[in-house]
Amino acid sequence: MSAEPITEPVMTQQDPIDLLIAIEEASVAPIRPEYVEGMAIVPPQSNDNHNDGAFKLAVQFFTTGFELAGMGNGYRAAHKDGRTMALVIPDFYIRRRKPTELDESYRKAHRGWYPIDMIALVGEVTSTNHETDTGPKLRTYAAAGIPVYVLVDRHSGTAHCCTDPVLPGDNPTEAYYATDIKVNLGEPLPLPGPYPTVDTAPFLTD
Repeated sequence: MSAEPITEPVMTQQDPIDLLIAIEEASVAPIRPEYVEGMAIVPPQSNDNHNDGAFKLAVQFFTTGFELAGMGNGYRAAHKDGRTMALVIPDFYIRRRKPTELDESYRKAHRGWYPIDMIALVGEVTSTNHETDTGPKLRTYAAAGIPVYVLVDRHSGTAHCCTDPVLPGDNPTEAYYATDIKVNLGEPLPLPGPYPTVDTAPFLTD
């Protein structure tokens, strides 16, 4: 889901999975929060332009032969010492593989979160709190080594294909993508092979 807090992000020292479960249980409405750069982020309901556009991007991948394109699963990134670095629910993604027995065991052990190394391409569509997808989430995906990050920034009216992730040291907040191809919304966004050029026109109207 696109990260748009309805409360201030909370810095925490407790286990991030426990924290997110506590937030879910305390919420009146069904939610699934995320954890990025030490912050718990609670997304509200996204509008139709966001959801429709993200779905149509996923369908574009699926109809061009990428049957592992999907939406909805949560993924866990870990530090080198095994601690949870991030818990994210991308707006859309392309997986490297269908979940194996090992992946399902990982998901069970981490209470609903698959390993992030399943993802080959990840995508986010910004909402009101666009800084999260353009900052912390971008750095998190780069730190996790995801090769391609597709970002639809409705705030700036641009779409981006970010590639070549770089993690200069051990600090994930210093990670970045060395290459950023940008187009205006409505223009085709070229992606590296073997992925197709994608149509961004669904995001032209709100």
